[in-house]
Amino acid sequence: MPDASPWWTPDVHADRRPRLMMRNAIAAETRAWFGARDFVEVTTGALQVSPGNEAHLMAFSTELVGEDGSRSTLYLHTSPEFACKKLLAAGERKLFSLGPVYRNGERSRLHHPEFTMLEWYRVGETYEALMEDAAALIALAAERAGAKRFRFRGREADPFAEPERITVAEAFSRHAGIDLLATVEASGATDRDGLAAAMTASGLRVDAGDSWGDLVSRALVERVEPQLGDGRPTILMEYPIPEAALARPSPGNPKVAERFEIYCCGVELANAFGELTDAAVQRRRFEAEMDERARIYGERYPLDEDFLAALAVMPEASGIALGFDRLAMLAVGAEKIDDVIWAPMPAPARPAAPPAAKP
Repeated sequence: MPDASPWWTPDVHADRRPRLMMRNAIAAETRAWFGARDFVEVTTGALQVSPGNEAHLMAFSTELVGEDGSRSTLYLHTSPEFACKKLLAAGERKLFSLGPVYRNGERSRLHHPEFTMLEWYRVGETYEALMEDAAALIALAAERAGAKRFRFRGREADPFAEPERITVAEAFSRHAGIDLLATVEASGATDRDGLAAAMTASGLRVDAGDSWGDLVSRALVERVEPQLGDGRPTILMEYPIPEAALARPSPGNPKVAERFEIYCCGVELANAFGELTDAAVQRRRFEAEMDERARIYGERYPLDEDFLAALAVMPEASGIALGFDRLAMLAVGAEKIDDVIWAPMPAPARPAAPPAAKP
């Protein structure tokens, strides 16, 4: 069967254009929403000394050539987070960014190597304020698109409904039958074998080389995430402290962090933190993540020392990153993220089949 016509073919574009124009309208409404609340829109540079320091994050790298001919490695940013937090350290109080970010090794119905991220920060406010923001923006996108329901892969959600709030521990207990926090200590130490036994008892696969984090990810993907955002948006909150990333510990329970994600129709839309401002703790987390990356992939990403220096003077804040293309996809009823990207990257050509052996 021949490949489908490319997106730039006039008849294909004519079919895609109504969704793309609606995407533009949602973007304009989003900017107006932030403007009405005195947020400053910022544009951050795509080239960074570090793409982020998560173990499984895959970045695009390039080379900077200096005037003297020297060469150094730079990366396309996977998020504007580091730059935005430097701006908070500089004195900005409420800011947002709506622009392209880049992640390698990701291509599916919900992933594209270059996509649009909406990221915003509030200084001096708790991350609960971001829950309200995210719910309002989901409803705004649906209203602008005229969508009464979001639908994706057989699931539906009311984008105007008050989101359900559920902790990660509650979700693991409800959907996987696992007491996750029993395998976590306030220090961040984990009981890998205890979690492995619980997963085996629940019928989930456990491989010999799996770390505690690998097991958590598998249970999330296979048992928890498919159940989230069914009927209404779901806020999955209070991640275990080993999964805190850049979030601060919860004052009410040192085993968990002020981190939440929001889902609709089983689709993750956003990831939010009550931001960690302890540079020493953040450095240790980054180093641990890069140790894990080196173990799995045999490489490390550098730390952004400028970011860590800025973090030490950054005020208390909360921040969130939302996948704008995914939100637009749900709002317009598209089947895949490429349908709401104006110029999607072509799929890589498949290698030619080897010639048949001669008899």
